[in-house]
Amino acid sequence: MVDITHKITTLRTATAQATVTVSKPETIEALEKNKVPKGNVFEMAKTAGLFAVKNTHTTIPDCHPLPIEYTAVAYSIKDLSIQIEITVKTVYKTGVEVEAMHGASVIALTMYDMLKPIDKGIEINSVKLLHKKGGKSSFKDQNPSRLSAHIIVCSDSITEGKKEDQAGKAIISKLQNHNVQIQGYEIIPDDLETIRSKAFQLSDTVNLLIFTGGTGLSMRDVTPEALEPILERRIPGVEEAIRNYGQDRMPYAMLSRSVAGTLGNCLILALPGSTNGASESMDAVFPHLLHVFKILRGAQHNSND
Repeated sequence: MVDITHKITTLRTATAQATVTVSKPETIEALEKNKVPKGNVFEMAKTAGLFAVKNTHTTIPDCHPLPIEYTAVAYSIKDLSIQIEITVKTVYKTGVEVEAMHGASVIALTMYDMLKPIDKGIEINSVKLLHKKGGKSSFKDQNPSRLSAHIIVCSDSITEGKKEDQAGKAIISKLQNHNVQIQGYEIIPDDLETIRSKAFQLSDTVNLLIFTGGTGLSMRDVTPEALEPILERRIPGVEEAIRNYGQDRMPYAMLSRSVAGTLGNCLILALPGSTNGASESMDAVFPHLLHVFKILRGAQHNSND
């Protein structure tokens, strides 16, 4: 089973379609007048589809058990074909396209089973996904042009060569996965004035400036103190999302002091210095956070973006 523990919870929607074709008009007439020997075909098939959606994970091995929070089934008839459309919604870490297609398949099979006593020529012609929404693909391509980023590792021990940087490299890897151009990468000491100077220097040259390290509570952890006074607009929701995501995985995440805000048109983030902390912080807010650049460029902020 695929590991989805790094994913965030979003509203996921999928709509699937199946088509059942009968061989004679009399079958359609019996179906519409509810005169099929086995009972009400539409209602029985719908009920079977609802059960199928809820139990997809027990039938298809790689599907995760998930909360099904909405299912709707609609039928339409054209000539000798019955079109089934099913929509499934959940608020979870993974999509429901397989659940929707499974439901459509079972509805079609149930109709076949109930209609076969009066029609031996029934066919299930197709089962397909019509559309899905809410996963990572829904949040890609948030910007018309490629973004640039600079990553700064704040660490005395790494600067002195006592440790090797892993957190900064993890951030770079995540950004490259989202088609963000890495314009620069450097390591500096845990020094307030140096950190602040770098923020002023680079905020005019890149879209995204990410500091990693110095967000804890030791005496040398001064990254938030360096950045908070110069940020023009804080983004508390980003900071909350990072901590909430981390808290679900490691209780010590509540001690992190991650920072998010803007300086001019540059988005500045201060993330934890541990490899897991940095990587998980990126998973918590990317690629969704890239939407901020559309807003900074004057786009309207609405629920369809």
